[in-house]
Amino acid sequence: MQEPCYPTAARSSRGKIFWPVGFAGSFHPELTGAQNVRFVARLYGIDTEEMVEFVRDFAEIGQHFHLPVRSYSSGMRSRLAFGVSMAVPFDTYLIDEVTAVGDAAFNAKSNAVLRNRLETSGAIIVSHSMSLLKKLCKSGAVLHDGQLFYYEEIGKAVEHHEHMMKGILPPWMQKDVSE
Repeated sequence: MQEPCYPTAARSSRGKIFWPVGFAGSFHPELTGAQNVRFVARLYGIDTEEMVEFVRDFAEIGQHFHLPVRSYSSGMRSRLAFGVSMAVPFDTYLIDEVTAVGDAAFNAKSNAVLRNRLETSGAIIVSHSMSLLKKLCKSGAVLHDGQLFYYEEIGKAVEHHEHMMKGILPPWMQKDVSE
C-alpha cells in the first residue's frame, strides 16, 4: 500500500492569488456591473477604465452592464464574474467547476482566455470533470481518507480518482495479501 509522503523541505513564495474564478458572491447587488468592476479594479490597483472595457466586452451582457447586479439572471452574473476573474492577471487562480459559462461560443471564448492566463500563471483546480483536468493540468492530487496524495502526472491522479469512484483502491495502494 502506498504510504503518504511527508515534506522534508519547504519553500515559501509570494504572489497574488484570486478568489475562486467566477465567484460572484462579492458583487454588491445594488451596484451596476460597471460599478462592481470599478470597485474590484481599485482593490487590485488595476487601471479602472481598461478593466471596465475588458469585462464589458468579454461578458457580452449589453446594456445590462449598466444596471444593478440584482437585476441580472444567473447567467449574466456568471459572465460578469468570469470576466472580472480574467481581467486581472494573477499568479495563481482558484478554479472550482466554473469553466463552463454560457452558451457554446461564450464557453469556447472563456476557455481560450483561461488557457491563455494559465500559460503564465498557476491554478488550483477542483473538479469532477476528468477531461477538464487532463486538458488543464500537468500534475494532480487526490484527497483520500483524509490524506492528500500528490502525483507528478495528471493521468495517475485521474486513475486514483476513478478507482475511488468504483469503491476500490488503485492497484499501487492495495496490500499484497500473500505477504
